[in-house]
Amino acid sequence: MASLLATVLVHAALILAWQLARTAAPGQAEPENSFMQWVQLPPSVPESRPAPAPPREDASQPVRRGPVRPTRPRPAAAPADAATPATTESAPAPAAAAAETPARPSAAEILENARRSVAGIDRALRKESKPTIVAPPDSPEIRMRQGMEQAHAMAPPRLWEAPKVEELVNNTGDGARRTRVITGRRTYCITERSTATNVEMIEMHGKIRLTNCPGPETPAKRQEWRTARD
Repeated sequence: MASLLATVLVHAALILAWQLARTAAPGQAEPENSFMQWVQLPPSVPESRPAPAPPREDASQPVRRGPVRPTRPRPAAAPADAATPATTESAPAPAAAAAETPARPSAAEILENARRSVAGIDRALRKESKPTIVAPPDSPEIRMRQGMEQAHAMAPPRLWEAPKVEELVNNTGDGARRTRVITGRRTYCITERSTATNVEMIEMHGKIRLTNCPGPETPAKRQEWRTARD
């Protein structure tokens, strides 16, 4: 019986110790977080002390005057360290502004620039205004074709065909109109006198007459216009 009681007591003691071990010990109060903040104070301005009063001289003693020395101006009190960079930066501002301001051109320079501009504009206009009419293309093939066309125009038609009638360009300058007629038998020209011809000449010889065709005169040709941009 005593051994059973001892066993129960031992088990009870073990259980109590185990329960005490499970419960955590109360934690210590954590100290509050403390921090430190550094504050930068502005530099202090030196106080200007009043100049000491000159000593009073007795009226009884004679006044001794020494050599007059030129007084040098005292340098101004140095500003605070914080204001020094601003003064240093603002000092070259007038010089920089004067350097950036361009000098006004004189009247001679303005006239010279105007002449140069006019010359450039003239060259540009000349390049754009190329001659619109140039010589027509020429080659041996083109000349051979023109010769064949002229020979075909001068060939007389057959007897049963209509005559070829072409107006010639008058090179004499008298104002007469001349028309060439090519038939199967012969070739002749019909010349109509100019309106400026004397009335007596027209009455005596007539206004229209049949003449031979001059060799240099040819019919009007179609002008082959060709521009420089083609």
